[in-house]
Amino acid sequence: MSSFKGSELHDRQSNAAAAKKQMLQKFRAASQDPGLAERQAARAAIHEARLAREAEREKARKIREAERAAQAAREAELAAQAAREAEAAKAAAEAEEAELALALAAEQKAARDARYAARKAAKKVRRRGY
Repeated sequence: MSSFKGSELHDRQSNAAAAKKQMLQKFRAASQDPGLAERQAARAAIHEARLAREAEREKARKIREAERAAQAAREAELAAQAAREAEAAKAAAEAEEAELALALAAEQKAARDARYAARKAAKKVRRRGY
């Protein structure tokens, strides 16, 4: 490996100072560039447009959520109404079934009572002998 030329302290310090000075000049030139303001304005406009689009999407999302909630409420109300109607139909069917059972029981009792009366009448006739 070859050694670094100008390795004395003064040479190294002057080279470092020159490099720093050159970097500072480059930075100042870049910061005073007339196109910089335009680029920053363009970036700001892009940022504002991005924020506006994001706000619009957020607003649309909230509207969709509100519509979904309203639809869910309507579906829940329809389900509740259907459940109420089913319960009412079930109650009506049970009432009709109970009424039919009651009528059948009354009919069976009347038939039983008729058989009992016929048996008693026949027994009475047999006891009398005529």
